[in-house]
Amino acid sequence: MPTRYEIKSLSANEAAYITGVPLKQVNRIIDARLLGNAVKRRKGARTIVRGEAALVGVKLAYETTRLLTPKGRKRMIRCLLERPDANIICAEIVSVDIRPMKRVVRKGLTALEKAKKMVATNDDILDGAPCFKGTRIPVHDIADMVTNGDAIPDLLEAYPALTKDKIESAIIYTSAYPRRGRPRKVSGWEKKKLLSSTKINLHELPDIA
Repeated sequence: MPTRYEIKSLSANEAAYITGVPLKQVNRIIDARLLGNAVKRRKGARTIVRGEAALVGVKLAYETTRLLTPKGRKRMIRCLLERPDANIICAEIVSVDIRPMKRVVRKGLTALEKAKKMVATNDDILDGAPCFKGTRIPVHDIADMVTNGDAIPDLLEAYPALTKDKIESAIIYTSAYPRRGRPRKVSGWEKKKLLSSTKINLHELPDIA
């Protein structure tokens, strides 16, 4: 499998975004040791190594949950790691075409790399919170606004320094790198902008029983 990016190691959160496998299931796959030596412990944390092949292994383990026993899935992933250029992987009586999984992984890697290029951290700006390059706009705050229902056109009006691509990159970036620690304190000059830009129609709110 050709390597498009230098992948030294990946966290479970990164793997979950890239593969589209729920984080809980990624951790279960790691806990079950289905990835074998593709998981290493570094600086006290478990990381996924072996690049794209290991990511495809995560996707493969998830997609074959109902088809194979844990032993069969482990055997299939070991075969994948030994033959990363293969397009068909076999175990027990099951053959799996992994080309669609490779496409998902490569698409996820491309999107994540693009998102990372739009983000910068600087200890002198908002205590090192990830911000869009060239701005003081926190990436996680924008992603939170979208999650809470803010429309992208409204955010573009409120933040002229942003573009649609940057806002979409915020969602991708925060999926792979969730906010850490306690929410930072918001300074007075920021409070107005950090409020949701969407107007709420009280008549549209559901009744509370």
